[in-house]
Amino acid sequence: MSEVKLAAETRTEFGKGAARRIRRESKVPAVVYGHGGDPVHITLPGHELQLALRTPNVLLTLDIEGKSQLAIPKAVQRDAIKGFLEHVDLLLVKSGEKVNVEVYVHTEGDLAPGAFLLEHVLSTLTVEAEATHIPESVTVSIEGLEAGAAILAKDIPLPEGTTLAIDEDAVVLQVLAAQAEEPADESAGDESAEA
Repeated sequence: MSEVKLAAETRTEFGKGAARRIRRESKVPAVVYGHGGDPVHITLPGHELQLALRTPNVLLTLDIEGKSQLAIPKAVQRDAIKGFLEHVDLLLVKSGEKVNVEVYVHTEGDLAPGAFLLEHVLSTLTVEAEATHIPESVTVSIEGLEAGAAILAKDIPLPEGTTLAIDEDAVVLQVLAAQAEEPADESAGDESAEA
């Protein structure tokens, strides 16, 4: 798991106008909450935060007024058109604390020869893991699977210390037979050409 240190500044201005001013300074408004405490409104350096968020479930070490705190991203809002960060919600965590997070499911290998399609019923898997050891993703083999095969949540190998936080019989991946398209009716085309 990746850990990134960021310097945070507390903020006292709120609302759209203040948020725009913060973003013009290449910073991102954020809120940190958790452990029963009051939410803390902060600003984070935009470029460094953007790079950090490229890693799924990144662990952030925030320096807030000289006090170091661990946090994970809980909600990230981006501009729908330009993609820049608008706001980030961060959840405070402690070393050794278990948290529920979603991790991406990756596949390896090839399906059995033939016209088969792999359907990702779930693209992420909800797991419980220690806050400082959250896996970035999990990988499962689809080698040789044929139509009708399914991979359940319990079939996916998890890293040590990580457990499922969803129904173990939930279907994550399934293999479908490709549907062949019916050939076009050639006689219909000939009739219209003659008319």
